[in-house]
Amino acid sequence: MSDNLPPCPKCSCAYTYEMNTLVVCPECGHEWVPGEGDQATDSEERVVKDAVGNVLSDGDSVTVVKALKVKGSPSGIKAGTKVRNIRLIDGVDGHDIDCRIDGFGAMQLKSSVVKKA
Repeated sequence: MSDNLPPCPKCSCAYTYEMNTLVVCPECGHEWVPGEGDQATDSEERVVKDAVGNVLSDGDSVTVVKALKVKGSPSGIKAGTKVRNIRLIDGVDGHDIDCRIDGFGAMQLKSSVVKKA
């Protein structure tokens, strides 16, 4: 066993081990190829695009492009509703925008149903 294995790039655990050609972290389960792990995390910038292909970033304003049903609300979000100051997140089921919509409150949206305003 080699004593000079790099720490995990995700959680910085020092107890990594080799498995075939990969290095594995026992704490978080992250697997990477030695020498490529540090470069991949630096260049792994997540790009979120709207329905028409514009790149979104935190603080942007977007417009909803299709009517959305909202659970527990008799009326949904109408197409054309403007949403200000979005925040990009790693959400569940493709919901990658966290925002606050007037009349509905805090909500998560999919980037495929909005366009940059």
